[in-house]
Formats: sequence, structure tokens, C-alpha cells
Amino acid sequence: MARGQLRVYLGAAPGVGKTYKMLEEGRRRAGRGTDVVVGLVEPHGRRIIEELVDGLEVVPRKKVVYRGATFTEMDLDAVLARRPQVALVDELAHTNVPSEGAGGGSHGGNAKRWQDIEQLLEAGITVVTTLNIQHLESLNDVVEQITGVVQRETIPDEVVRRAEQIELVDMTPEALRRRMAHGNVYRPDKIEAALGNYFRVGNLTALRELALLWVVDKVDDQLDRYRAGHHIETTWETRERVVVALTGGPEGDTLIRRAGRIAARTKGADLMAVHVARSDGLAGAHPAHLARQRMLVEDLGGTYHQVVGTDIPAALLDFARGVNATQLVLGASRRGRLAQMLSPGVGGTTAAESGHIDVHLVTHEEAKRGRRPVRITAGLTTGRRLAGLAVAAVGLPLVTLLLDRLRPTLSPADDVLAYLLAVLAVALVGGLYPALLTAAAAVAVLDRYFLPPAGTVSVGPANQFALVAFLAVAVAVSTVVHLAARRTAEAAHARAEAETLSTVAGSVLRGERPLQALLKQVLETFSLTGVTLLELTPEAPPTPDQRHEPSAWRVVASVGGPPCTSPDEGDADVPIDACLTLVLRGHAPDAADRRVLEAFAAQAALALRQERLAQQAAAVQSLSETDRTRTALLGAVRDEVRAPLSSARAAVGRLRRRDDSAADADRALLLASAEENLRQLERSVEDLLDPDRLQAGVVDRRPRLVSVAEALPRALDQVGEAGRGVRVEVPEEVPEIYADPALLARVLVSLIADAVHASPRDEPPVVEVRERSGQVEVRVIDHRPGIPVADRQKVVLPWARPGDRDSQQESGPGLALTRGLAQAMGGDLRDEATSGGGLTLALSLPVADLTDGGQPPPDLEVQRADPAILDRLDTWSRR
Repeated sequence: MARGQLRVYLGAAPGVGKTYKMLEEGRRRAGRGTDVVVGLVEPHGRRIIEELVDGLEVVPRKKVVYRGATFTEMDLDAVLARRPQVALVDELAHTNVPSEGAGGGSHGGNAKRWQDIEQLLEAGITVVTTLNIQHLESLNDVVEQITGVVQRETIPDEVVRRAEQIELVDMTPEALRRRMAHGNVYRPDKIEAALGNYFRVGNLTALRELALLWVVDKVDDQLDRYRAGHHIETTWETRERVVVALTGGPEGDTLIRRAGRIAARTKGADLMAVHVARSDGLAGAHPAHLARQRMLVEDLGGTYHQVVGTDIPAALLDFARGVNATQLVLGASRRGRLAQMLSPGVGGTTAAESGHIDVHLVTHEEAKRGRRPVRITAGLTTGRRLAGLAVAAVGLPLVTLLLDRLRPTLSPADDVLAYLLAVLAVALVGGLYPALLTAAAAVAVLDRYFLPPAGTVSVGPANQFALVAFLAVAVAVSTVVHLAARRTAEAAHARAEAETLSTVAGSVLRGERPLQALLKQVLETFSLTGVTLLELTPEAPPTPDQRHEPSAWRVVASVGGPPCTSPDEGDADVPIDACLTLVLRGHAPDAADRRVLEAFAAQAALALRQERLAQQAAAVQSLSETDRTRTALLGAVRDEVRAPLSSARAAVGRLRRRDDSAADADRALLLASAEENLRQLERSVEDLLDPDRLQAGVVDRRPRLVSVAEALPRALDQVGEAGRGVRVEVPEEVPEIYADPALLARVLVSLIADAVHASPRDEPPVVEVRERSGQVEVRVIDHRPGIPVADRQKVVLPWARPGDRDSQQESGPGLALTRGLAQAMGGDLRDEATSGGGLTLALSLPVADLTDGGQPPPDLEVQRADPAILDRLDTWSRR
């Protein structure tokens, strides 16, 4: 069955028109005969959305009963059974309401709506959905920094990147605020708060830029895949990308700054630096210069890359075309004028072959100062062998002519030494084979013209040993020169490999996703079009022949073009172990590069293991935190249930000891006391164990939109007469929070009661409420005596009772339960020192998210502002 396609309407903020566009697309497709159904749409009371839904087939929602409340979710089973061609599903990042039933709820047991959509796609159903940019996992911290709101509902970026179509629904901040003011986004009672908080012009502008840049990156990925799939090597100037070539010399700093200024002229331009590590030993790169220049590139917002190649112009242009560069910055040649006349050099060759890429030749202080002399034993290329033959063709006649002019003054031994020097010169330039050919020619010339009897091919007994020794020395020296040059070339290649692996290690260590960074480095280093890491599936066939089937493999990670689904689809593969293999597409690597690729492959396996261990560690950390909170909550049971249980048992014992003649009034009083204590015991057990089951993942909280200003009077009432001296300071406007009212009340009562119990009578505690960095903070300030500074942090630990003045009193759970309840609501409880002595306990709870993804479900009860409660709060404040 073919997989369905995913189309995402992406917006910068709620209200830009994503749902409208989705429904408009659905109506357009339905109008041309496509089978379209509405899986789920959230109108949020907007009439225009309801009108667009009218006329489309809507799959009824399924009701979910949770903690006594009824919610509605998309009926995934009904949509799958209906099997439409296209399903419209709103709010991709939505978190599904869990179900208490055995059937797994309305969403097949999935925690997130995007998981529901994955099932629809697997069933061959095309899905059209909506998403706000703030819900992408990679942007979560950025959005929090901009808006001050923590996004609780996030979705992995990879889920959205896999979408076949992503369309940006854009709107200017001013237009969106007008829509908000006209009541087209939120209810009237929420408009003023939203415009003054989340929907400020600055916030919306920043979110809009994030959305635009994210879509640009997605478009770049699609363009790269298209170019790789269609083997397009010419540059498409869709975006400015400036590549600066570094030789490892001191002039690199100048080139990088110049390239940075070129890139800065165009907003959004990319800056990339590349160094070609040559494998023929001719590279004069200085490691210290490269390290400094790499840091400079990264400080300017660019990236550093390194490739291996002998032909520098070809390697530079291959890299530039691979990254779709538009401009290439090179330094002016350091060679002298004569050398430039004989050869165009790297700059000239690159400019001549660059095609559509603009090449900038930048002058610098090192220009025309000359290069380091090239070591003559740097390698045995074909050019060097030809050069050796040229030296022999010119040198032998010159030596012969010189010896002929000096014949009367030189002995035959001198003639042999002169030709030996010529052979050594050819060996140093051309290596073994040109030197052997030169030695043979020198022997013939010596025999014919200089050794007696002259003019014949015969050699006298006295000179036969000289010719043999000459030939042996020539062969020996030529062999040594040849081996030294080959070892030098191998050492240079090894150095280039080491530099490449060092670059890879740096990229992997700095990257958040080491496996992706490593595969991308393989792609760039060896000029490939695609790299895929494949892993055998657990149900893979056991025989080697069947392992070539695509069904036996699954793609772990991939960069470049479309991923390979089996090793046979690539141009080469590098096996890592029995289950993993690295598949390369583009060209088969040379034998010399195979060793480096095997090192890359081994590192890829380690990176994969590292990512999986990190995921397991994160899961273990979550379980550890859960266990710690559960321990604190269960530890509180002892103190919470002991007192009412003892009172109830005492009342029942007194009833048993009384005779039938006991007064009815006494009997009724004891029964009432036992009943009240048992009722208190029931409430305590429920409050203690429900949060524990919450941390264990069995149940969830009962969230409401709650105002702390309304919850405080109720908490003060529960404290009773002891809390009448508490002074309350609450600002006129306090943002609402999204919390469980029962848990919040218990936390506030615990904090206030503890402060009242520990404070001196002439210095009652103070309760302050304020907003701070997206949090509503309730500060309970007291001047209790007797808590050393070193022991302040222990007040919220199990079995520590802060402020107890009776050393004989048995220790109990203290505020550990209170802190556990605060964490269960997504907040925290911390301790601070009170100025002048005492303790301040600060309860922080997140402000309710007013975005559409963060709004409570419509079925949840919302606490309304009660003027009577606010009057009571004023009364408490005056007291």
C-alpha cells in the first residue's frame, strides 16, 4: 500500500489563517471529486471556520472519559475504517487526552496527534494539517526566550521535515493584531491579555522570522535532493553562498574577513571556508594557522570544511558546486612573476573553470613573496617522471659535450664520476625508471667515446670494473630515491587523512547530532552525492543472498540525495559489523581512501550507539526523578494519616468501653469525632496517593484555568483562626495559571500553615504574589527563629520539620509533600533567606499558555472571577 502524503500549513502564531487554508484546500479537492473528510477541526468559536466545515463530511469525534470529565478527540479508528483519500486534521502538535478505559482511548493509545497522523499516512491516507512554529522541538528554547512562555506541546522537527508539502501561512504582525482586536482569534475576555503579552509586535515579528527561516532551510533541503537526484552540477543562484579557500598560510585571516564582508552584504547569506588537504605532499598548510582561521570563520557565523585532493582547483570547484556556492574567494598567488608566466596557478585555473561561480582574487601581504621551496622528493607523479626524462635528454648531451672539451685534462675515472652525477640528478627528479634509463645510456656513451679503446664498443679489463660499479651505484641510488619519494608521498597522504579525521572529530564533538554531522562530513570530504547508514531489521532473513533485499534493511540516518534502501543501490558500501553498513552514492572510493572511510564508518557506529545511549539515559533520568518524587510523597503518608487515625481509634475505643447507660449526647459526640477523623483520613490518603500515581504515570491531574488571587482566600479560610494575622499583597492584575485547584489549595494551605506555626506572634507571615519570567510566584515570608543558613535547603526534604522548637517532637515529612505537589503541577518550590532573619518559601507556577495549542479543552470547567472572593481578599489584606 502506498504511503499517504503529508501537507502542513505552517504559521508564525495562532490566528494567521492556517485552519482556514486547510479547510479551503479541502473544499477545493472535494470540488474536483476527491474523497475528503474532516477528521478533526477546532473552530474555537469562529463562525467563518464553521461555515467552511459546513458542506464537508465530518467524522464524529469520540468521547473520552477521564477523571470524571468528558472530552472529545479525533476518532482514529473511525477515520481508518472510513478510508478517505484525504483527511483534514487540525493542530498537529496537540497532546491527546489519555483514556481510563481498557480500549486505549479515542486515539489508539497514541500520546500525540502527530502519531495518529502517522497511522493515517501508513494506511495510505493523505493528511492536511496545521502547525505553529513555536511547537517545533528545536525552537522551543528560542521561543521561550522571545515570548517568555514555555511551550508544553512540541513535535520533533523530523516529523515535519518528512512532509511532502509545507506551505507557510504568513501575516504581518499589525494585521494579526487587528484580527485579534476584532475578535477573530480569541474570546473577547482574552483579547486584552493576549495583545499585551504573547501577541506583542516584537514577539510576532521574531516568530515570523523564525517561521520564514525554517521554511527556507526546508526549501534548501528539497532543492539539494532535487539537484542530487537529477545529477545537476551547475550552480543555481537561489541563495548567496560564499566559499573562501584557505591554504593554511598567514593570509587566510585576510581572506576570511573579506569573504565575511561579501556575505554580510546579503541577509541570510552563508559563509563557508574550505581547505584542500593534498595527498601528494605539496601542501604547505600550517596547523596553527588553520586552527586559528577555523575559529575566526565560526566567530563570523560560518562553517569550516576540509576535503582531500591532489588537484586543488578541481577539488575547490567540486566542493563549491556541491554546496551550490555563488561566490568563491581566493588569495592572490604567492608565486613569483616568472612562475606565474609559466603556469596560471590555482587562482587562474579556478577562475577559468569556475563557470557560473564568481571568483574573487583578493590581494594580501603574502602575495608575490614566493612559496616555500617544494621538496624534490615529495612524490613520484607522472609529471615528475617526465621531468626526469627531460633532464636526462638535456643533461646527457651537455655532459658529453663538456667532457669532450675537457678530454686532455680529465681521466676516465673523472668521466665516470661526471656521468654518475648526471644519473643522480635524474634520479632525484624522476625517480627509479628514468634514472635506470639514463644509467644505461651513460654506460653506452662512456664505452663508445671515453673509455679506451675509444671509438669501439669493447672495454678494457681495467675499466670493466669501473662500468659495473658505476651501474650498481646508479641503480642503488635511484632505488633509494624512489623509495624515499614514495614514503614521503604516503606520509603526506597519511597527514591529510589525519587532518581530515581531526576535522571530523571536531564537527562531531560540537554537533548536537553527532551521527548526522559525521555523515555530512563524509559527503563533503569525498565529494559524494549521498551517504546512508543502514541497519539490518530484527526480522531480516538469515541467508547472505536474502540480505540484499531492501526489506531486510532500515535507514538509520542519511544525508545528500534520496537514501539507499539496500547496499546494492549505492556505488560502494563499507561494512561496519554484522548489522550495520555505510552505503555511498556518487562514485567508488579509491583504495587509498578506503581506510579513511572505514574509520568514518567505525565512528558512525559509535555515534549511533552514543545517541541511543543518550536516549536511554534520558529515559532513566525521567524514571529517577519520578522515583524521587514518589518517595517523598509516600514518605509523607506517615505524618498525614497518623493523627486522624489515632483520634478515630481513640473515639472508637471510648465507645467500646462505655456501657449502654452512657448519655446519647456523649455517644453522638464520639461518633461524630470518629466520622470526622475518618473523613479527614480519607482526604489525606486521596491527596497523598493521587499525586504518587500521577508521578507513576497512572493518572493525570485535573487542570483548570485558575487565578491565584482567587485561590488565596480559600486557602486562608482553611488555615482558620491561626491565619487571621497573615498579610496578603496581591497586584491588581495577576495572570491565570493552568493547575489543579485541589492540589493548588493544598500547597497554599501547607505553606501558610507552616509559616503561621513557625512565626512569632508579633511578626505574622506575609504572602506576596507577583509575575516573574513567565511564572506566577507566591512568596510566603516569615521571621521564624532557629534555622541555620546551612540547614535552609533541608526544609523541603523528607523527614525534616522546619521551625520545630521542641527537640523531643518526632520528625515528620515537613514540606516534602508540598514540593512534590508543586512539581506535579509543573511548578517548583524553593527556599530563600528572609531579610532580617527567617525563611521565605517561593512557589513558582507557569503562566497559562494563551496560544491555541496551549488552551484547555473546551469541556474543562473554567473558574470565573468572583467579586465576592476579591472582596474577601481585600479584607484579608487589611487584616
